Amino acid sequence: MKIFVSTATVRDVQWATDGGLADGVMTSPATLRDAAGDGEEHELLAEICRATAGPVCATVGAVNAADIYRDARELAKISDQILVQIPLIEDAVSAMRRLRADGVRVVVTLVFTAAQAVLAAKAGAFMVTVALDQLDAFGHDGTDVVRSVGTLFAAHGMECDVLAAQPQHAAQFARCAEAGADVVAVAPDVLRALLLHPLTDRGLDQFLRDLSVHRQPRPTV
Repeated sequence: MKIFVSTATVRDVQWATDGGLADGVMTSPATLRDAAGDGEEHELLAEICRATAGPVCATVGAVNAADIYRDARELAKISDQILVQIPLIEDAVSAMRRLRADGVRVVVTLVFTAAQAVLAAKAGAFMVTVALDQLDAFGHDGTDVVRSVGTLFAAHGMECDVLAAQPQHAAQFARCAEAGADVVAVAPDVLRALLLHPLTDRGLDQFLRDLSVHRQPRPTV
């Protein structure tokens, strides 16, 4: 299983990459806008690509077929690392097929059911994204959807990865792994929290006490 850090802040990308914790980056229009400020978002994406050797997900800014195709091609020109994120809407389907034929790797978002995931894969998706936080907000267990999608893809030999987006805590992250997610996209603060446990501080205190006793000079005779 791979981990993508969900951010557009270069500092967070470098932290996760240098620590070997992240295999790629997932941005969103909101995180790009906030991180770029008055700067150019395409330039920021290029900088993110330089900060990591892994794939970088970037979202098209269009909702009709012609504009989706054009925007996706422009994003793909930034770097070979770019995975173009496209929402699963009817107007996007023909654009996805054209992009697949052009060799552009498409990550399909707004996938909330296994049926949607199958249709996205048929349309040419390289990866489908299951948004755990959005499903949980409506009382659904997103990890069940992840498991169903993976099972269907395996049963029918569909070459499409499943990305579980935005687990909120360690237990949900672990369930994503158990459900067979190919990729889990995690916000930087959640990724940092995964390194810790309520017993971490207690164990560290004990370790430091043991270390202090070990380093005390032995009494001379």
